[in-house]
Amino acid sequence: MISYLEFEKPVAELEQRIAELRNAAEGDDVDISTELQRLETKSAALLASTYEALTPWQKTQVARHPSRPHFRDYIEHAFDEFVPLGGDRCYGDDEAILGGFAKLDGRKVVVIGHEKGNDTASRIRHNFGMGKPEGYRKAIRLMELAGRFGLPVVTLVDTSGAFPGVEAEERGQAEAIARSTEACLALPVPMVAAIVGEGGSGGAVALASAERVLMMEHAVYSVISPEGCASILWRTAEKAPDAAEAMKVTAQDLASLGVIDRIVPEPVGGAHRDPRLAVSTLGIAIAEELDKLGRYAPHELKRLREERFLTLAG
Repeated sequence: MISYLEFEKPVAELEQRIAELRNAAEGDDVDISTELQRLETKSAALLASTYEALTPWQKTQVARHPSRPHFRDYIEHAFDEFVPLGGDRCYGDDEAILGGFAKLDGRKVVVIGHEKGNDTASRIRHNFGMGKPEGYRKAIRLMELAGRFGLPVVTLVDTSGAFPGVEAEERGQAEAIARSTEACLALPVPMVAAIVGEGGSGGAVALASAERVLMMEHAVYSVISPEGCASILWRTAEKAPDAAEAMKVTAQDLASLGVIDRIVPEPVGGAHRDPRLAVSTLGIAIAEELDKLGRYAPHELKRLREERFLTLAG
């Protein structure tokens, strides 16, 4: 069952009419196929036109949709033979950041990503995808293993930001994020990062400092959430739509600025309407990028990353 967003109300009303018409016609000899086809065509056209004209704030809402595919969905449908590895060998295991060995299109890789959960219990267990220091140190450990065994690294980024709690700060949150970013930049193997939902603040950059950064069509990527930015600038979160517009959070804006390399198309109506298709499309895109990067030597990969981020900074 689809959970509709506020701006999808006209589509929801039309699809409700279609459902009511089908229910009313059950067991009836009246032929309603022509009327159903007309309404379904109208609904599909309305959905397509709605998603072609989304504002940055509306895209933010799509990126946060509860039914959007998360890390475990990508692991299940895009990767094979996933072997999870847990713990940072220092403090504990953070379930907001998961990772391990896997195969993608027959290629052995190390895959790491944020997991938000898909219901109340799992969201609490995964801390809504907000990583703690031990999560980023686990990511560092996995990247070091990838470098040791010559395996490409794939990261799936989907977080509103690193966990801001006191206990995270006590355990060195800022240092862990910085070290994770450093580990990305120092990798001697190909790395492809994909922003699959929200890419928020340093919590996202710590897993996205790759030589190739992909972004789902309706994902968002920014230094702070629109609500956080609005609270700082205007002292009210109600200005979040204005903040989203000003910050250029969309894949389309970031591609034009050179922050990301490739936009991965989503099914009409967003990834949450056809998660299997969205997952498959991203898997193919990542495999293509890894094929391109496979011809580079380790020192060339590091140079690519340096050039990328120095260009953005300069």
